[in-house]
Amino acid sequence: MQNSITATILVCTLSPSPKKSSSELIAKELADEFEKHDVACNIIRVADYRIKFGVEKDMGDGDEWSSIRERVVGSDILIISTPIWMGQPSSVAKMVLERLDAELAEFDDDGRPLMYGKVASVAAVGNEDGAHHTSAEIFQALTDVGFTIPAGGPTYWVGEAMASTDYQDLAHKPQKTQHTTKIVAVNSLHLARLLKQHNYPVS
Repeated sequence: MQNSITATILVCTLSPSPKKSSSELIAKELADEFEKHDVACNIIRVADYRIKFGVEKDMGDGDEWSSIRERVVGSDILIISTPIWMGQPSSVAKMVLERLDAELAEFDDDGRPLMYGKVASVAAVGNEDGAHHTSAEIFQALTDVGFTIPAGGPTYWVGEAMASTDYQDLAHKPQKTQHTTKIVAVNSLHLARLLKQHNYPVS
């Protein structure tokens, strides 16, 4: 379909598969919401790939970022799903942002920055507060590159301070988090459809 919307969710847990991940769980819950609206959604666990540190599209010598970048470029929506460590996005999430820095030099056929017209949001999980700081860091980086952030902010869950419960260990998911996940999906889709029909003007 010409107006079909696609989404890529980059799971930035520190652990490769098959270890269970709360960041992947909330990513799957978000993907489920997208799929209710016929959004084709691809989930990528970044730690399963060999990604080199750097700010180039291709760092050479076995760097596997290019396959992830291809998914991002081909999608209308990008979600960064990250754990919160010490009140910060994970190092994997920060590495993803650093690699996306290369997109500042990429433009479409009309001369717009390549990421213009794409929507981005955040899913975050952690055992202490830090979701707002984490999402603020990621949002700033993504808007610099050219992504547009939908209304409503991120979806997230944070547990009690100094506790040891993970999101994936909860017997019942908090209603507020579930509701916010729906909002992220619906608002991201709404904005992506608008931008697909009417992208930013060429300057």
